[in-house]
Amino acid sequence: MSAEVLDQIEAGRRWDPRVAVVLVLGLVFLCGAAAGALLMNSGLHARLHPPAFDTPAGRALNFEKLQKELNLTPVQAEQMQSILNDMWQYYRTVLSDSKSRVEQVLNEEQRQKFERLLQQQR
Repeated sequence: MSAEVLDQIEAGRRWDPRVAVVLVLGLVFLCGAAAGALLMNSGLHARLHPPAFDTPAGRALNFEKLQKELNLTPVQAEQMQSILNDMWQYYRTVLSDSKSRVEQVLNEEQRQKFERLLQQQR
């Protein structure tokens, strides 16, 4: 705090309204930042931003949800896991082939921009 603010507190005089507004806004900002940090550390971030569906963690999360929602038996779950693994392999192959075909059409500068766009989507 500045010496002027400390002097006003000690003298018991009224605060300058501008100083009071700045202090209150600063306090509100700090409280909001602290609350946000606590919420993000408590796991809220993971619930708001689940892993991408094409990652191992995302596939596992989606499979758990399917298993629970459909109430799959162990035999069904095993069969479903096999089918989904095949589907993900097919999906990766189609994406890879499509990306290669697109890159063949583009010049070097366009390929670099295309790669940046793909990275932004992840």
